[in-house]
Formats: sequence, structure tokens, C-alpha cells
Amino acid sequence: MKRTILTEEHEQFRKMVRDFIEREVAPHREEWDEAGHPPREFFKRLGELGILGIQVPEEFGGGGESSFVYNTIVFEEVARAGVSFGGYTVHACLILPYLMEYATEEQKKRWLPGFSDGSIMTAIAMTEPGTGSDLANIATTAKLSEDGSHYIVNGAKTFITGGATADLILTVCRTSPFDPDNRRGGLSIIAVPTATEGFSVGRKLKKLGLHQQDTAELSYSDVKVPVENLLGEEGKGFSYLTHNLPQERLSIALNQVGFAEAAIAHAIAYTSDRKVFGKPVAAFQNTKFVLAECSAETQMARVYVDHCLELLDRKELTVADAARAKLVCTEVAGRVIDKCLQLHGGYGYITEYPIARLYADTRVTRIYGGTSEVMKTIISKDLGL
Repeated sequence: MKRTILTEEHEQFRKMVRDFIEREVAPHREEWDEAGHPPREFFKRLGELGILGIQVPEEFGGGGESSFVYNTIVFEEVARAGVSFGGYTVHACLILPYLMEYATEEQKKRWLPGFSDGSIMTAIAMTEPGTGSDLANIATTAKLSEDGSHYIVNGAKTFITGGATADLILTVCRTSPFDPDNRRGGLSIIAVPTATEGFSVGRKLKKLGLHQQDTAELSYSDVKVPVENLLGEEGKGFSYLTHNLPQERLSIALNQVGFAEAAIAHAIAYTSDRKVFGKPVAAFQNTKFVLAECSAETQMARVYVDHCLELLDRKELTVADAARAKLVCTEVAGRVIDKCLQLHGGYGYITEYPIARLYADTRVTRIYGGTSEVMKTIISKDLGL
């Protein structure tokens, strides 16, 4: 089905991204898999190409684009090539809305130029070992120093994407005592430079998939952070996190539709070439029917997320509709990629084949950004249940 959201300018951007991946990313896939993340020079290169700062205002060194379509094109090309851009999604798609919405002009001048050129990579630290999706139960504390010039941060975070390579981490802390009658109160977001004494990266977690994207445990031990690094107002952190959830969850949904489309393309190519009993696997009715099912389901998801993308650009995407997008698209991708792997036979289980990497990489999307069960809870509330 023809997509109506893409312009000639978008397609030119796509060609640039595709050429870049073929030249400078794909040849290093195995090397970056082993390292657990791309080298620092890679992020500088993304900055040079304008990929990191697409939506950063021009006055801060960015591209000044308001539309999220460009980010979507990056998702699609990364999925098509079976590679990863490390912590790109967190940096460019999750962190930027916080900085644009809640940072002061001084903070924007301090952080956004480096954000755009790749000299300041960012991450966000919410999840803790004992909290999981229950962000209202965060225990990491940030207490004001006696002279009021610094916060003293103590605590631990886990499952932090990009935590091992970030220079600045938006850390969700408790700045006032826990109140059981107002569990969501008292949380604040503080930007912690990772070079600060007392901050340390613990284990780099070994994952089922997403091997080119580091995921780490973080430790804060009497980390002194200037009060000028408080993002927005003290005590309003939970509402800030909620405000950014639609874009975060739509990012995951868009990414997964790209994964499903890539899986279908890989399956068509493989089954057309592979012969069994004297004819291509693609010639069998079962193969045709499976791929037809995958195509129909993926196209339905694509139409929905493209519409959500338009709503996002108009600032009309609701929390509930973003939850619907994430729930449907991650579940569709899981089913489609599983079927496409099956069509590869034994080779589908071998990691040198892109389908195997898609299979491993997609599983976590039903967990992070809010589990499928959390999405269902949000949707049911929207139904008045």
C-alpha cells in the first residue's frame, strides 16, 4: 500500500542513511556485536551526518526538523540492514523531548550542541533492581547539600540502555521522602555527568539480542551534581515521564513494524533461492500463504502507526493510542518474525542470517517501554474499565 506520509526529501534522506549503513555500519556488525556497542567515533559520524540532531533547533546546531518521520526512516533502514545504531533511539528519540520541553535556555545551550554532534551521548536511568515497571517505587535519592548548591545522589539503576557509553544520564531520583498516599510525588529528573566522582558503571548485561546496544547497571555513591542540572521543577519527575511516553512507545512500535517488513523481505529472498524437492520453497502453497498472512498483518500495523505518526507530529497522539500501537505492533512483529524464521528452516536459527538476529532483537520490545500487560491496562482504562 502506498504510504502518504513520505516526500521526495524523505526518500533522499533514506538513500543517505542506506548508503551510510552499507559503507560504514554493515561491515562492522560482528565486531560491534562482540564489543557490545559501536565505537565512540561512530556517534561522532552520526552527528556529522545530521542524524543525531534531526529535531534539534538550528540555533543549537541541529537540523530544525519538527517531524518524527526522519527518525522513522532511520528505524526502517536499520531494520532492513539487520544492524544497530547503538543507543541512537534512546538518545535521539527518547531524551530529546525531555530537553526540549523541560530544559532551561542555559541548559539547552550547554547540552544541545554536543547532543547534535555526538560529543555528548545521553541515556535515561529509570529502572531499578527492585522496581521494574513500578516507577513510583523508585528509591534512588537526591538530597540537597547544606549550602544548596548541589544534589547528593545515591542509589542504583539497572537495564539502562546506553548507560555504559553515555556522557550525560537523566537520572530519576527521589528528592523528597516517600509518601505512601502520594507514591508518584517527590520524584525529579537530574542530569548526571558520568565523569562525576562517585558514579560508576557496573555490569554490562549480556542479552538475548540487541548486541550492538549496551545495557548496563549503574551505581551512584554520593555523586555531587550541581542544582543547575535539575531538569524542570523539583518533584514533577513522574509527570514529565508520563508526558513523554507516547513518543517513546510509538518509537518502539515504528521500529517493530520495520522489523516485520524486513523479516518478510528476508523470507521472500531466502525461499525464492532455496530449493527443496526440486523446486524453490517459495513455490509451495504453504510458503505463499504464510507470507500472505504476514504481509496482510504487517500492512495493517503499518497503516496504524503511520497515522499515529501524523498525530504525533500534530501533538495529538494520546497515551492510550500510543499504548495500542506498541501493543499491536510488538505482538505482530513477534508473530511475523517467528513465521519468517520457520520458513528459513534450520538456517533461520543461525545468527549469520538476518532473520535470526531480528528474532532475538524483537523479543524485548514486549517488555521495555512498558510491558504488553501494562499496555493492556492503559487501554482498558481508556475504555472506562
